[in-house]
Amino acid sequence: MGCLPNRVLPQTGRLIHEQLIDDTMRKTILAPEKMFGLILAFLVCVNCDSLAQTPADAPQIQTSELDQQVLGFLQREVTAHVSDIKTLDPPPDHVVGALTTGEFSWGTFMRTLGAYSEFAGTKTIAGHDVPQMIGKMAQIELDHGGKTWAQLYAAMALESFGRDLNHNALWQSLSSEERATYGALLDPGRFYDAKSHTLIHLPENYFGVAARIAAIDYELGLNKDRASLDDLLNRAATQFTGGALFADDALPTGRYDRYSNEYARALYEAAELAEREDLLKAIAPSLKEQMKLWWDLLSPDGYGYSWGRSLGAISYMDTLEIAAFLGKHPEFRPAPLPQLASAYFAAWSWLRRDFNDETHLLSIFAFGRGDYSYITKEREWQQTTTFLGKVIGAHQTFIRALEREGVKTFPSHLNLPDVGRFEYFRNGLGRKFGVWVVRHGNIHFALPFTTGPKAATSDYEPAPYGFPGFAVPVEKIYPCLVPFLELEDGRTISPADGANEIRPAADGTSVTAIWKRWVVAGSKAGETVDSDLVSEVTWSLQGNSLHRVESLSATKPLKVRRLWLAIPSHNGHLETSEAGGVRIDQLTANGMTLEVQVKHSDWPVHISAFATGDDSLGRGDRGAIPLHLVLDSRNVLLTPGPPESWEIILSAR
Repeated sequence: MGCLPNRVLPQTGRLIHEQLIDDTMRKTILAPEKMFGLILAFLVCVNCDSLAQTPADAPQIQTSELDQQVLGFLQREVTAHVSDIKTLDPPPDHVVGALTTGEFSWGTFMRTLGAYSEFAGTKTIAGHDVPQMIGKMAQIELDHGGKTWAQLYAAMALESFGRDLNHNALWQSLSSEERATYGALLDPGRFYDAKSHTLIHLPENYFGVAARIAAIDYELGLNKDRASLDDLLNRAATQFTGGALFADDALPTGRYDRYSNEYARALYEAAELAEREDLLKAIAPSLKEQMKLWWDLLSPDGYGYSWGRSLGAISYMDTLEIAAFLGKHPEFRPAPLPQLASAYFAAWSWLRRDFNDETHLLSIFAFGRGDYSYITKEREWQQTTTFLGKVIGAHQTFIRALEREGVKTFPSHLNLPDVGRFEYFRNGLGRKFGVWVVRHGNIHFALPFTTGPKAATSDYEPAPYGFPGFAVPVEKIYPCLVPFLELEDGRTISPADGANEIRPAADGTSVTAIWKRWVVAGSKAGETVDSDLVSEVTWSLQGNSLHRVESLSATKPLKVRRLWLAIPSHNGHLETSEAGGVRIDQLTANGMTLEVQVKHSDWPVHISAFATGDDSLGRGDRGAIPLHLVLDSRNVLLTPGPPESWEIILSAR
């Protein structure tokens, strides 16, 4: 059978996927023979040269074949983007139909062009002189007030052409005025105040960005002040030199997410460039623990951190970059290199399927996809070129590691071990933070105790992210398996954002948390209030079921106008039944069922379903969330005395 043109395939698969979602939203159930026909049609259209479509029974992937597929993809797509830029004076508002006016846009493409030029060994793409293009983009980014990532990517673009500026093709192509512009763009002082040793209105992970920019500047000879470099590196590494294994991205609120891993890697790479052996030694324990946690969090499809600002596609890109980092630094590997290759391949496969060959863009704004508020349409091009640049950088490093260690083949699918453990992020005085990680057969989830940008943000609540069928909408103040209590004074409070006490079971099968101080939903992160209530919650895994038992103890009579929580789901079909006097709600899709039951409640609970449609509550990090099961209680009176409780059970069938 001949192969269909490569560019047709992702769109074909995407049309089928969107049709299935549309049918689900209309609650249409396809007959078995029709479903079989759709599946058969999809399989016939699979591209025989696309490893991203490797069948499930393929035991091994050839490293050389993966390399050729990635090379072919990059050549085609980088060329397509460059070809669509007719002039940079003035710069186009759109490239491949996507806006270029968002933050970091031109700096990101500078990195992509520099990395590709080094990777492919060429200074010409689609008839364009790459050094000249990058030089002009530096002025564009500076005119736009480019900071942080735009600066780092510009530094990496320059570094791609060689560390000796006397023989650096990009630097040598610039006039003295253009060199001054480029140098101004690479000044970390644009967002780091060296006098106060503080970032200018930015989260902690940007210390990693500043450190890498400064280290590259020094490496290239743009900055010869060694003392200023060491001063910045020392400040950037404070959390790790102070003994922390995980970095709080918004000290002291407890925002622990994927940026902790990225932050540690950035600092380590900066310390390597600066030859700071003391910092390498200080950061090493963190990387060892963080890589172990990343491996435990990893899903079979290559998805890493499942809570916080992962943004779906970004978490898969993280996996590519983490695998490359571990290929270069074997001392931090949580698994053998062939298994890391399987993770790399899984993440690449997801991203490749998500990429639309017709538009030359990632499917960032597809139906049901939600992103953080800063990912606007103006940054669609930037997000796609970030992907291209990250793939180039990661692939170049990772393939070298595979070749160096003689890994010619690796398993096509991840075979991840079972895990059940609790990892503390902070376990000293005050609020506690950490994550309970479970992988048991087909059950895999992470239940974090962390703080988001605002109190009780959906992405940071103590909920089982990754539990089969369970999903949360992106960046919403919304009770995802965590109750919101509306009080008579008008406040809505929630037991979330870390906890006063966390008691993990020694065998890793359960965890108990206690909240004596709650948060007001949507308020400033890190602020807690005395609510005259104590919540004690125990989550326990029993077979394929997760039990959540919560008891509420009041220190004085308290009337709750409304107590409610939601169980959002990827599954779009709902059936309700009753067994032994207990209501059972089954949310199903694609042969998988999320079963929900309120086994016990000391107060009446009304259960309803909410179909999201194109509502923002229906947008998840990796796809639509068509149905929410809503548990609602009104006018609940809590009084001092024995605690009142309820138990909710989620089961995967």
